[in-house]
Order: sequence, then structure tokens, then C-alpha cells
Amino acid sequence: MFSKSGQIRLRAPEPADARLIYHWENNPQIWRVGDHFVPYSMFQIEEFILNSTDLYANKQLRFMVEKRDGDKFIVVGTIDMYDFDPRHSRAGVGIMIDSVARGNGFASQALEVFEQYAFDTLNLHQLYCFINADNEPSIAVFTKLGYIQTGIRKQWIQVNNVWIDQIQLQHINPNHQIINQ
Repeated sequence: MFSKSGQIRLRAPEPADARLIYHWENNPQIWRVGDHFVPYSMFQIEEFILNSTDLYANKQLRFMVEKRDGDKFIVVGTIDMYDFDPRHSRAGVGIMIDSVARGNGFASQALEVFEQYAFDTLNLHQLYCFINADNEPSIAVFTKLGYIQTGIRKQWIQVNNVWIDQIQLQHINPNHQIINQ
């Protein structure tokens, strides 16, 4: 478990989280920001939770994002590491905050905690993400934390017969020496 000032913490998913994850993963509104368009079964979600402990084998990792509420913590979203590449010391990152909890800074705080784990514990050289160009709140979260736009995929995502660009953002570990700059 990792935390920031005791207000936001990240933890591994538990079997008890399966129903909530099932709800989020099968929400077509969330599908719009990614490449996933097929529902997951509860069995698939449960299997993912039970078998997702080996980052080096699975190349991905999910954390539950919790916020402090008095003396307890409440799940408000997830943050994922994907395409983990130990050879080149990089990984993708994606954040999902439940619609009722958005706009409270939880994504920024969770990303800060996640970066600390990725950079300090895993010693990753860089994190990157792909965000639909019309997702201004997500772009703001990542750029606020030092991610810079390094690419654009023109007309990459189709939503209701409208093509949307997707931008790539990267963040280099500030503790690593940068060559060729």
C-alpha cells in the first residue's frame, strides 16, 4: 500500500473489488477513452484480480485508488500500469476515477503516488500515456505533473462516426540522467 499525506492511497485489488471493477470495465462511457469495446465477465475480472500479482510475467499492474473518509478509506478509481517493458525501463499509465468522484484532485494525487512507486521502487526511466485529444481534464492532470506531449495519432479513435486524435504524453524519471538533450 502506498499513500500521499494519508489522504489518497493505492492498494492491490482484492476479490471484494470485483463487482466494482466489473461495473467500471463494462461501462460504455469508459470504453470511449480506450481500445476496449467488449464486456468482461465477472469470472474474467475475478481471474484478473487473483492472477495479477506478477508484473514481470503479466506486464501490467492495477491499483485501487482510495480516498480517506474520516477513519476509513473509500475506493474512487483505479490506476493501471500497462505495457511494462523492463528492458527499456518504461511503462504506460492509465487512470480511471469514478464519475461521482471526479474534479476533486484524486487523479493527480494518485498519479503522484503511482509515479513515486514507478520511479523510486521499480526504477523506471519513463512513464507514458495516450489520451484522446478531447479529454481535456485528463490532459490537464498529466501535464500538471510534468508530462509533455511527444506525439499525436491523427483521427485515431472513432466515437459516433467522429474521428478523434489521440495524443501521447511522456514523463522521464527526474532522478535519471538524460542524454541527447
